[in-house]
Amino acid sequence: MAPPSKQVASFADAVHDIPDGAVVAFGGFAMPGVPYNLIKALHAHGAKNLTCIANTTGGAQQPRMPDIGMLVENGQVKKVICAFTAATRASDVLPFTKYYESGEVEAELVPQGTLAERLRAAGAGIPAFYTPTAVGTELAEGRETRMINGREYLLEYALPVDYAFVRATRADTFGNLQFHRSQRNFNPVMATAARVTIAELD
Repeated sequence: MAPPSKQVASFADAVHDIPDGAVVAFGGFAMPGVPYNLIKALHAHGAKNLTCIANTTGGAQQPRMPDIGMLVENGQVKKVICAFTAATRASDVLPFTKYYESGEVEAELVPQGTLAERLRAAGAGIPAFYTPTAVGTELAEGRETRMINGREYLLEYALPVDYAFVRATRADTFGNLQFHRSQRNFNPVMATAARVTIAELD
């Protein structure tokens, strides 16, 4: 007998059991690969005290699409772990910024490659690793480093996830996903790091 389909009827059904306090990773690299409909459904669902993991908090693109910033504005987010906590251009203003500066939301800034590797490590069952990235910067202050072959490395820990929201080009009913172009940047590693992956399809 064939196993049951992993498809669900709606985006609301896909997110309805996400509890308060969950750690949720959001795929995408800028706009391509962002699971906009899942973010919109989570916004409507209303789960609170979330820890959100993403490359950026979003909000700079116009017209504005559903993003982590909207979850922050809705009072659903406790902490954001991302590579960009501010806009890359002075002319862009991220909605997240004022909430962080007022102390309403925590932020953990992680170099982009380190963020990807922490997620990959979680999926591979590797608890921690050493990297030269961020050594000698504010991000390394008070943290463990080690000299290896004459070079200093910073200890980074794996980043396991409760739920990963990803966007893929297509899938089958068993949950196998096919990613296209820049959808591959963060979506696959977030999926492997997560206990549950929810995929939005093109």
